[in-house]
Formats: sequence, structure tokens, C-alpha cells
Amino acid sequence: MRMGVLDVGSNTVRLVIAETDGAVPLPVHTAKRRLRLSAHVEPGGRLPDEQVDRLVEAVKDAREEGRRWGVTRPFAFATAIVRDAPNRPEVLERVTAEAGVPLHVLPGEVEAELTFLAARRWMGWRAGPLALLDIGGGTLEVAFGRSKLPDFAISLPLGANRLTREFFRGQDPPSPHRTRLLRRHVRHQLRDVAARIRWEAPRTTVVSSRMFQQLGRLCGAAPGRSGPFTPRGMARSDLGRAVEQLAALPATERALLPGVSLARSGQSLAGAIVAHTTMKLMGIDEVTICPWALREGVLLRCIEDGSSDWWDEYGVRAQETMALPVLRPLRAAEAATAAATASSAHRPG
Repeated sequence: MRMGVLDVGSNTVRLVIAETDGAVPLPVHTAKRRLRLSAHVEPGGRLPDEQVDRLVEAVKDAREEGRRWGVTRPFAFATAIVRDAPNRPEVLERVTAEAGVPLHVLPGEVEAELTFLAARRWMGWRAGPLALLDIGGGTLEVAFGRSKLPDFAISLPLGANRLTREFFRGQDPPSPHRTRLLRRHVRHQLRDVAARIRWEAPRTTVVSSRMFQQLGRLCGAAPGRSGPFTPRGMARSDLGRAVEQLAALPATERALLPGVSLARSGQSLAGAIVAHTTMKLMGIDEVTICPWALREGVLLRCIEDGSSDWWDEYGVRAQETMALPVLRPLRAAEAATAAATASSAHRPG
């Protein structure tokens, strides 16, 4: 059986087709369309009509490509670039009506939970208590857990694209003053979450997302052509030197560095500052780079549940209300099972 995931992000619309006959979603085809929606966002976060037109066409193309690979209905979702847009209801309605694909939005905390699930499945149980960090275009996801699903998950407005627009607009490279202001902002936003992670003392910290993969490559990790099973890690000390290197260069010259793509070179410094400051505040010296993230988490949830009912239910509510509903946390089912087991154990026999 094949499933497809369609991910609308701040830079690209990415389609992943995977075989799901076993317990592992094995990709058989991937394709991306680079829209760079974040570069065209209006003040206040609104997506202009012409960019929505481009998004509709990209989703149409992805739908047709998915059909050629045997997937008639991909799990299509948009991250912070659409979720935070004031005209989000219009965007969702147009994509659903004109492209023929229901486009859903997931709360940031649910993104963190699904990404944690993917990281746990990739790393296995020997990773022990696990912390997860994921830097996207609009948000930073943080999660921690000892089991399959996180004990807590949170999404913070610390995405690389967002912060580049807010702190570095018009400066390339940015001034040291602007860089210091960004670091201060990140520290303030992360203060309580970092304290929680330090207290939990994870045995393993995993990072995912394209931003972390590029930073890892810049810090000496193996290139993507070595394959997903090649171990990759990144030390905080190396990342600190990378921040200094990125801060001294304009975006066009950053794109010449190992692992830094031209499309992401403008936001690479903000992403590196978020990554380094987060690791420092949380007392993390080294991280493991995981090739699985949110898209794989969606597929794994469907495989392990044996159905897509959770997605269908969420999508209906999201489209009916055109607001962000509170999705039942992924760990709620586990909690209910545990409570039932405990009740049975104490029931008079």
C-alpha cells in the first residue's frame, strides 16, 4: 500500500510517496516545488493573492503526480506560513476547492508530537529519555519524552524565516547589534522551556528539519548523498564557530559554504543562532541529526493506528470552523488506556 504526504512549508511544497505495507514508511518518490512563500508575505503575515494562486497550482501538480504513483488522496498540511496568516481561512478554502485536496493546518504542539514520534521510531528505545528540537520557517518545536509520545511538546515563534524578517530585514550581513538583539530575544522566549529540558536531563537530543541538516553539514556532518543511515551529529562548539562564520558573510557568500543552499542562505544565520542558543540554554553539548521529521510522523501515526480516522476527524473540524481546533493530544489514547488498566487492577475481583 502507498501513502502520500504533501507538506506546504515556508519555502517549498514537498510531496513524499511511501510504501507502508510494513511498520516503516519507505519512500519511493519525492518531489518539491519551490515557492518561497515567506519571501512574499505582507506585513502582518498575510499571503498575497498571487502567492495563493501559485500555491493552488503547486498543490494541483502534486495531486496529479501523486495519482501517477498510486496515491489519490495525500495527507496535505500547511505549517506556520499558512497557519499564522490572517487570511488562512481563504487560503484553506481556495486550495481545497480549486486544487481538489483538503489542506489542513496542525497546531504547533501537534507538529512537535508527530515529529517526536518519528524521531523516537528512528532512534529506538536505547536512546532513552529523548529531547527533540526542530527549526522550521516560522516556529521552533521542542518536545521531551521517555516513551513513544512526548511528556510535553511546545511550539515557539522562533522559526528561521520569521526571525530573519523581524531582526535582519534590510541588513546583509546584519550588524552585531542586530545579532545580539536576536540572541537576547531567543533567550527570553526559551527561558522556561530550557529550564524544563535541563531538569529532565535527556539522555539523547535529536534534531530534525532541513535547517538542522544544513547546519550539521556546515559543521562537518556527512553529506546527504551518503544516505539516511549514515550517522550524523553536531557539536555545540562547532556550531558556535559556524555562527561566527555565517554572521561575517552576506547571503550570497553563505550559499558557497558546505550544506548551505542558496534558497536558505538568507535565513541560515538566524537558524544557526536559534540552534546554538537553544543548545547552550538547555545544557546540550551534542545532538544527533535525524532524517525523519513531521512528514514521517504523519505516516507513522496512520500506520500504527491502522487507519486515518484521526486525520479525517481533524480535517473536518478544521474546515468547518476555519479556526484552529484543539486536536486531541496524541498521547490521550495512551493515557486513557493506562487509566483503564489501573482501574481494572484496583477493581475487586
